[in-house]
Amino acid sequence: MQGGLKFFPDQASTMAGPVDAFFFYLVGVSVFFTVLIFTLVAVFAVKYRRRPGNEQGAHIEGSKLLEITWTVIPLGLVAIMFFWGAKLYYDQERAPANALDVLVTGKKWMWKFQHSNGRREINTLHIPARTPIKLTMGSEDVIHNVFVPAFRVKQDVVPGRLTTVWFEATKTGSFHLFCNQYCGKDHSRMVGKVIVMEPNEFQAWLAGDTGLPPVASGELLFNQLACNSCHMGEGMLRGPSLAGLHGSRVALLGGGSVIADDDYIRESIVNPAAKIVDGYQPIMPTFKGLVTEEQLMHLVAYVKSLEAPSGAKAGAAETTSGATLAVDAATTAGQ
Repeated sequence: MQGGLKFFPDQASTMAGPVDAFFFYLVGVSVFFTVLIFTLVAVFAVKYRRRPGNEQGAHIEGSKLLEITWTVIPLGLVAIMFFWGAKLYYDQERAPANALDVLVTGKKWMWKFQHSNGRREINTLHIPARTPIKLTMGSEDVIHNVFVPAFRVKQDVVPGRLTTVWFEATKTGSFHLFCNQYCGKDHSRMVGKVIVMEPNEFQAWLAGDTGLPPVASGELLFNQLACNSCHMGEGMLRGPSLAGLHGSRVALLGGGSVIADDDYIRESIVNPAAKIVDGYQPIMPTFKGLVTEEQLMHLVAYVKSLEAPSGAKAGAAETTSGATLAVDAATTAGQ
């Protein structure tokens, strides 16, 4: 957002135009009916006021056509609001399959970003233009909120779970990033910027100094104390195999099932007793507070990368669980 007096931030993403159009529709309908109602109130108050010789108003018969009209028209306008808004929500909540993944950790009072190749940033996020970007976000302390006005995206970052948001920038430049939830005394200083670059420039920047990618870091945490002996391999394992876990349906002890998404895997590390897998005992202790939110996201990234063995039966993954995920790895991370 460059200088000059502006009533609205730049439209710098694929969703900015549709979101603004919906906003103007809502404002237009609200203004139209507000003006119409107050105008009619004023006109009728004057025209039909009580006057000498006209103390009793004339009887007015109802009109079914009029009643149908003032019922159908508002219903149609509200239906447009509902379906248009639902379409926008659906589009904003479902990231494209080819989106680039970026891990985001919010803490008092900064933003930490990590790209898929391991490169890290603080309070600044570099992204390529015309490329979908998916942010997977977690908080280490209180509720924060990622808000980029130029992209028309705003998503809470909630402690104890992972949230996501995606966008596709259409303009290069630097754009403001705010925390939009009051998070403490230095909330106003929890700001940053998103720098949108041409794809070739971004690739050159990304090839700079990097650390371990999230998947490799998660694998290191997972293997440091030989957690693979409990959760990987063949034969009888103390914990269920994690190969092909992500996205599968997991049968739970006592009946029922759950889809193994990011939040399920995270919960299985910090609160393993919440959902016990059918066929296994609740022997894993809780490791809440022993691993950082960033380390949890690395473990989740590693588990998501594990594929089911080739030739495995289609239903095999459905009995897999993260309920006893990375006991030793979590201990290592906490140390």
